[in-house]
Amino acid sequence: MTDIANIFCVGRNYALHAKELNNAVPTSPMFFSKPTHAAVVEAQGQTIELPGDQGDVHYEAEWVIHISHTYQPGMQANDLVDGMSLGIDFTLRDVQSELKKKGHPWLLAKGFLNSAVLTPFIPFPGIKACLKTDFSLEINGKEVQRGNIGQMIFDPQTLIEFCAKHYGLGAGDILFTGTPAGVGKVSDGDAFALLWGKETLGEFTAALR
Repeated sequence: MTDIANIFCVGRNYALHAKELNNAVPTSPMFFSKPTHAAVVEAQGQTIELPGDQGDVHYEAEWVIHISHTYQPGMQANDLVDGMSLGIDFTLRDVQSELKKKGHPWLLAKGFLNSAVLTPFIPFPGIKACLKTDFSLEINGKEVQRGNIGQMIFDPQTLIEFCAKHYGLGAGDILFTGTPAGVGKVSDGDAFALLWGKETLGEFTAALR
């Protein structure tokens, strides 16, 4: 597993995803974070346990970037990012809905163990190269999500600058950059595959416990 310092996540960064959950499309990046304990296993064909006793668990596939060193004003994404992976931002959707009603933070719904499953990181080819390739999620052999970083509301450079300004950004930090439309409910025994273009970067089976 690549060393991880902080896990920053971007909400509602694809317009169609915001609309499918009846959320307003944001006018500035909306960040939340997960504990590092959320990302303790890599998707390498094993079974990964998720909470099965707190209502629906939803999957959200995302493009994830790894930061190589501390951000300084004017730095570009191509200079800062040294690796990329695909990840699942798992969400306890029923728990999140109740927290929203009460105006409470989302940590219970977003920060549980194994809520940030990642594929192994691969070398970052640069933003232009990434724009040429879609990422996708297959469950039980069927594609359920597909996205491209060119569809983001806020591009990687904007996310990096916003995160650095408001929270700091340094070596080992990772950014989950938002999920495209197609999120849905996890069932016990679902087989997940995360693909970069036609290349499978990671696979696992979900076990609801």
